[in-house]
Amino acid sequence: MSETLKPEAGTESGRHWAHINEVSFVGGMRLLFAVYRIFGRWPFRLMLYPVLLWYMARNPVARAASLDYLARVQRRRPDLRIPSGLGGALRHFAAFGESLLDKMLLWGGLFPLDKVTVSGGEIVTDAVAAKRGGLLICTHLGNLELCRVAGRSHPELKLTVLVHTKHAQAFNRMLAQLDPRSQLDLIQVTEMTPATAVLLAEKVARGEFVVIAGDRVPVSRSPRVTTANFLGAEAPFPIGPYVLASLLECPTYLMFSQRTRHGATLCFEPFREQISLPRKQREQLFSELAADYAARLEHHCLQTPLQWFNFYDFWAQPQTSPSPDNRHAPH
Repeated sequence: MSETLKPEAGTESGRHWAHINEVSFVGGMRLLFAVYRIFGRWPFRLMLYPVLLWYMARNPVARAASLDYLARVQRRRPDLRIPSGLGGALRHFAAFGESLLDKMLLWGGLFPLDKVTVSGGEIVTDAVAAKRGGLLICTHLGNLELCRVAGRSHPELKLTVLVHTKHAQAFNRMLAQLDPRSQLDLIQVTEMTPATAVLLAEKVARGEFVVIAGDRVPVSRSPRVTTANFLGAEAPFPIGPYVLASLLECPTYLMFSQRTRHGATLCFEPFREQISLPRKQREQLFSELAADYAARLEHHCLQTPLQWFNFYDFWAQPQTSPSPDNRHAPH
C-alpha cells in the first residue's frame, strides 16, 4: 500500500486522499533504491532530500497537509518539540520516503526481520492456534508491509489485506517486480460487494485474518463516516471496519507499526471481542468505536509523529450519507 502525493487537476481542492495521484515519484524511488543497494542508506538519504524538496514545491496540498498535521501535534504535545514549518514538513516527507524504501527492502528480502520487535503478538498466535480468525484494523502509521512479509515465515498466519490498489498501481507494480507474492493477499475494495463480504466471511471462518485501514475516509461522493476527536479536533473516520466486523462476527484487533533506529516494531492490541450494531444504537456505537480507535491512533502517532502518512486534509468534514444497515459493508 502506498500513499501518493499529487492532487488531480480539477478535483475539489484535492482534499480527499483518493484525489491524489502518483507522479514520477515511483521512478525516483526506483533510482533511489538502486542507490541504496550500491552505496547504502546514508547516500540514499543524501539523494532523497533534493527529490523531496522538488516534490514539496510541486505539491502544495500535500505540503499544507503536513504543516497542518505537525502544528496539531505540536499544540497537543509541546514537550515533544516536533519540528515545524517547512523544515518539519521536509522531515515528514523524508520519513515517508524512508517508509517507501522499507517497503521495497521488505519485498526485496533486504530488510532485517530479526530486528523487528513484536508487542502483543500472543493475541494473534493464540487466535491462530485456536483456528479463530479475526479482523485487524491497521493505520497509515509506519509500514503495513512489515506484517505481511513477517507473516510469510508463519504459514499458519494467513492475511487478506483490503486496499485501494487502483490509486497506487505504479508502486504496486514495482513491488510485484521485487516479489510477485506482494500482490497475492490483496483485495481491492473501492467497491465492497456482497460477493466480497461472503469471501471474507469464509476466510475468517477458516481462521484467517482480514486487514483493513481505519484512518481513511471511503472513496465516495457521500462517504459513510462518523467523527471522533483526534489531536484536539473532530475528524471523520470510516465506519466500514466496524460494519465489516459486525458482519464477520469475529474478534477485532488493532495493529500498529513503527520504524525504529535499528529496525521496527509491530504492536497488536485487542479492540472488541465482538461488534454488534443494533439499529437503534448504531450511531452511538459508531461514535464510541471510532473514538476508541482514534485514541489509540493518537497514542501511537505521538510516539513517532513523523511516521503518520496521510498527506491530505484529514480533518475536512465530508458530505455524509445516512449509515448503512448491517446488510451492506462499505469499504
